[in-house]
Amino acid sequence: MERKSGVLMHISSLPNNCGIGSMGKEAYEFVDFLAESKLALWQVLPLCPTSYGDSPYQSPSALAGNPYFIDLDALIADGYLKEAEAPVYEMGYVDYERVYNERYATLKKAYRRFIKTPPADYEAFKAENAFWLDDYALFMGLKEAHGMQAWETWEERYKQRTASMTRFEKAGEFHKFLQYMFFKQWAALKAYANGKGIKIVGDMPIYVAYDSVEVWGNPKQFLLNDDLSRKVVAGVPPDYFSADGQLWGNPIYDWRYMRETNYEWWVTRMRMALKLYDVVRIDHFRAFADYYVIPADRTDAKVGEWVTGPGMEFFDVINRELNSPAIIAEDLGELHDCVRELVRTTGYPGMKVMQFSFDGNPYNDFYYTNYKPNCVAYTGTHDNDTTLGWFEAFGDKELVRRTLGYYGDDVTGEIIERLFSSAADTVIIPMQDFLRLPTEARMNIPSTLGGNWAWRSEAVWKERAGEIRALVEKYNRA
Repeated sequence: MERKSGVLMHISSLPNNCGIGSMGKEAYEFVDFLAESKLALWQVLPLCPTSYGDSPYQSPSALAGNPYFIDLDALIADGYLKEAEAPVYEMGYVDYERVYNERYATLKKAYRRFIKTPPADYEAFKAENAFWLDDYALFMGLKEAHGMQAWETWEERYKQRTASMTRFEKAGEFHKFLQYMFFKQWAALKAYANGKGIKIVGDMPIYVAYDSVEVWGNPKQFLLNDDLSRKVVAGVPPDYFSADGQLWGNPIYDWRYMRETNYEWWVTRMRMALKLYDVVRIDHFRAFADYYVIPADRTDAKVGEWVTGPGMEFFDVINRELNSPAIIAEDLGELHDCVRELVRTTGYPGMKVMQFSFDGNPYNDFYYTNYKPNCVAYTGTHDNDTTLGWFEAFGDKELVRRTLGYYGDDVTGEIIERLFSSAADTVIIPMQDFLRLPTEARMNIPSTLGGNWAWRSEAVWKERAGEIRALVEKYNRA
C-alpha cells in the first residue's frame, strides 16, 4: 500500500450559518484545503439520519442520507426555496433540537415547489432506489403519523405490516425528495473530492437501531420474538472502563438466517455504502468473529455471553459479490484470539490509537514504533478526547513525556509527527488535533446522552495547510 494521510472531520462540523455543517460551499472549500495540504483521505462519520441522542450510530435507516446535510443555498439557487425561508444561525455548536424543529419545516417548503415540476431524473432516482427507498419513505410517513414514536408502539396491524398502508405513502413522498437531494449533492461533492485525488473514508456501524426501517421491514434478519420484541440485545461486558459494561440495546442479527440467504441483506448494505464512500471503516468489527449477547430484559451488560460470528465465510461472500472492497477493521478494545485471526485472514488494516499507548510498556501495540505497515494510525477517534484534552487529564504526564522523549509545549503536535513518521501505511488525524483544540471540541463521550456530536469549526483549518503539507511531504505521505 502507498503511504498516505488524511483527516477525520464529519460533515456536521463544517462551518456555515445553517446550524449544522452541510454539503455546501464550505464542504468544497474543505476539499480544497485537503488538496492544498496534500492529504489523500477525508474520513467522515456515518452519513445516515440521526435519531435518539442525535447519534449517527442510532439511525432510522442504515441506507438513507441525513437531510440536515442538504445544502440550502443550492435549493435557493434552484428556486425551490426563498432566502428568507432559511433560518440563519450564529456559528457555534449544533443545537439539534432547534435544527430538528426548523429544518424539516424549511425543507417542506422546498418540496412543495419541487414537486410541481420535478426534474427529469427524479423518477429514475426513485425507480433505481425503490428496493430500499419505498420502505424507508413509508416508514417515515408512519412515524410522522404516530408523532415520531418508535414503531414498537404502533398498532399491531402496522407493526406486523398486515394492514393497508397506502394512505401513508403520500407523506412518504417528501422523504423520497429529501433522499434525492441528499444523494445528488453528495455525489457531486464526492466527485469533486475524487477529482482532486482525495478518497472518502466512510463509517459503517456494525449494528442497526431497533427503531429502524431495517428491523421493521426485515424482521427475519434479526433475533426477535413473535411480537417483534427483541430476544437479545448488543453491548459489551464490564471492563476496566465500565463496571456495568455497555448496554447498547441494538437487536442482534440472526446469522443463521442470513447465511441461508447468502448474506444478501449485508451485500445490499455494503453495496450502498460503496456508492457513498471509497473506503468503508466497519465499526465494532470484532462482532464478525464473536459478539456479546445480552438478554433483552437486562438493565446493564453484566449478564451475557460471547457467541461465534459468521467469520471469514461472510467476507468471502462480500469479496466475491463486491469485488473485494476497501475495508478498515475497527479492531479496538479487549479482543479474543479469534478476532485477531479474522483481521489477519481478511487482510484488512486494523486501527491503532496512540492515546492508548502510554502505559510504560515499550512493546505496547498502540505505540508508533511498534506499528506494522498494514494499519491505520490515529491520535484518537471520535470517541476519544482531543489529544490536548487527553494529555491535560492524564494522571502521569511525566510518563508521556519520558516515553516520547519530548519536553516541549506541543505534545499534540509531537504525537502527530510521530504517527506520520511511523511504519503505518495510513495516518488519519482528527481535525481537532490538527487545530490543537481542548476537551471542549470533543465529538463524543461513549455511553452518555446530550452534548455529543455537536462540535463545529470555523474555517481556521485553512491556516494549517502549509504546516500539514510540510509534514506530509517530510514523511513521504503525499
